Amino acid sequence: MRLLVTGGAGYIGSVVAARLLEHGHEVVVLDDLSTGHADAVPAGAEFVQGDLRTDAGRVLAAGIDAVLHFAAKSLVGESVARPGLYWSHNLGGTLALLEAMRAAQVRRIVFSSTAATYGEPERVQIEETAPTLPTNPYGASKLAVDTALAEHARMHGVGAVSLRYFNVAGAHPDGNGGWLGERHTVETHLIPNILGMALRQDGQLSIFGDDYPTADGTCIRDYIHVADLAAAHLLALTACTAGQRTIYNLGCGTGYSNLEVLTACREVTGRDIPARIARRRPGDPAVLIASSERIAADLGWRPERGLRDMVADAWAFARTGLGAR
Repeated sequence: MRLLVTGGAGYIGSVVAARLLEHGHEVVVLDDLSTGHADAVPAGAEFVQGDLRTDAGRVLAAGIDAVLHFAAKSLVGESVARPGLYWSHNLGGTLALLEAMRAAQVRRIVFSSTAATYGEPERVQIEETAPTLPTNPYGASKLAVDTALAEHARMHGVGAVSLRYFNVAGAHPDGNGGWLGERHTVETHLIPNILGMALRQDGQLSIFGDDYPTADGTCIRDYIHVADLAAAHLLALTACTAGQRTIYNLGCGTGYSNLEVLTACREVTGRDIPARIARRRPGDPAVLIASSERIAADLGWRPERGLRDMVADAWAFARTGLGAR
């Protein structure tokens, strides 16, 4: 198949693009490079630097079988400070993409959604039927896209799959002796921040709260290796049923505590990363874990890599000098 990957110069999009190429697909990456990196576009993919609103139409018109849509703003704090940017980019950009798909008669799309659509759920494991109560404009804008996909499925016969991720980590070989990994101007994720400290051998990690009702008192979050996530996207392409919007959660189903993540980072790097216990952050739930039973039952997907694999691959990427600093 000839596939369009929007946001394919970003972390997850670049790994998915690489896996698509490995499976024999033709890949076109469309990215405006506002947060992505041109050198992350995998060799063998056609790269178009451009905007969803102005350039998706001409790319689709050249012949595309399906779209994998990652292009989005994704910083929760920024979304609170600049909500208009997130509504314009995440929802507005996607609506423009969907209209371009309709004009080009491209009727399959896999969407990079998020667990932030659930907000602070009352029950774990979180199933796809859980109430969607996002607590920030980032999650709200992604939920709005999920709704738009359902409408386009109903009105225009689009087959859409929304994949709601939890915490993505790890890295993937780029095929040329390097790695595709996580690098953001503002890094907010735990594993790359810990590994950045290990690499610099300075700083001190703050663990927010050690009095939660968990085994070691620290928060538990669901982590998934980016390569396992990419595998789910390949399977989701086969599940794009005309006229239907499907939602799948993606996570490991068990979760790891903040202290477990720190311990794994210390063991993989061989470095004593300093840490301190800080006060809880308001609104941090004790446990957030996904149920991925629906995609396991429907498509046979289950994660294959654990926390140590995620940390080891992320550490290999960090040592290239491209990761968190």
